[in-house]
Parts: sequence; C-alpha cells; structure tokens
Amino acid sequence: MLLDLKPEQPPTLDNFVVGANGELLQRLRDLCEKHSFEALYIWGLTGSGKSHLLAAVAAAAAANRPVLMLNATEAGSEFMLKPGSLLVIDDVEMLHAEAQIALFRAFNAARFTGLALLLAGSRPPLHLGLREDLRTRIGQTLIYEIQALSDEEKAAALRRHAIERGMLMDPGVVHYLLRHGRRDLPSLMAMLNSLDRASLEQKRPPTLPLLRELMQTSFDLDKQ
Repeated sequence: MLLDLKPEQPPTLDNFVVGANGELLQRLRDLCEKHSFEALYIWGLTGSGKSHLLAAVAAAAAANRPVLMLNATEAGSEFMLKPGSLLVIDDVEMLHAEAQIALFRAFNAARFTGLALLLAGSRPPLHLGLREDLRTRIGQTLIYEIQALSDEEKAAALRRHAIERGMLMDPGVVHYLLRHGRRDLPSLMAMLNSLDRASLEQKRPPTLPLLRELMQTSFDLDKQ
C-alpha cells in the first residue's frame, strides 16, 4: 500500500483559480480584515468553487473575529453569535423553516451588532426557494455570480496542480481531460489526482494511455 505523501492543500483565497472573479476575490479579502457589518451572497453552479471560497474566508477571518460556518442542512433554529461575528452559510436554499427565521433575525440585528454575513447558493436570490422576507434580504446584499473559467484557464490550473504534485505529465493529458472529462475544475483535478495515484501504484508514467484506461474504468463504474 502506497502512502500518499502529497496531501491536498486546504482551501485558501490564494489557491483559488481566479479567472474573471478578481473583484469578488478582493471583496472577500476585505471581508476577512473587517470587524463591521457586511453582507455578501455568492452563487454559481456545482463545482464553481463556492464551498472553497467560504471555507477559505472562514479560516482567514477567524484570526480577526469570531466565525460561525455552517452548511444549511446543519443550521438550527438559533445562531449563537457574538457581536462582530462572521456568519458563513453554504447551500442557503437548503435552510429549513426554523433556520430561515433565525437567519432573518440575524439580518435584522447585523447592523447594530457589527455582524457580517457571507452566504452562498446555487442560483440568484430571485429564484431561491425561501420565505419571501428572507429572500428579499438576501437580494439586498452584495451579489456575485462566480464566473466560469475558460478552457485556457482550466488548462493552466491543471498544469500548475500537476507541477505541485511533482507529476511529469504527458502534454496531451490536459487536452484530453478538457475534451472528455467533466467540465468543472474540481472533477478535472480529482481525475488528475487519480492519474497520479494510478501512476505510482502501477509504476507507469502518467501518460495518455493510462488516463484513457482510468477514465474508462470510471465510466464503467458509473454505469453499474
């Protein structure tokens, strides 16, 4: 059994692939430094990097203020928040009825207690399946859609990831992944990691033939 000596790096704002999201990244960096009221909502499709950004902000902001980070399915009927806290909630459209009321109350108290809110979902506020008063509050925040990466930006990110893992990769691997793999960057990087592991386990270089075998095996498993 091989030991994985290259653990995945924790999500940070520095290792997020920025693409056309420079303004959003700067706003999130500012949020990490502030101690006052702020409210942001970010949205994008699965694999766009929402969870990465929320985890990165929560970790960075914890040095400056109390942070409560929740997935919406974990949220209760009350948020225990100290003045000046940062409340981070992922998948906000999944909040149950009592948690929606708790978040609405947090919005109402935010300006008076210096509370900051960073929320994320999979669609714009207008289309969130939440109670109307909460949906309206979210619609009044600063709203950013995470912009998708171009194929060139994805390719650059994959090559950088391979270098960080110490992979001497066949140049055709990235092109093949972009043509035949899933389109979101986390899935592409996961396949690259699988190629690296298979290369070590089978003592074969990470070439295009090995990638084809790996992707065919994955396709066969998906069909079962």
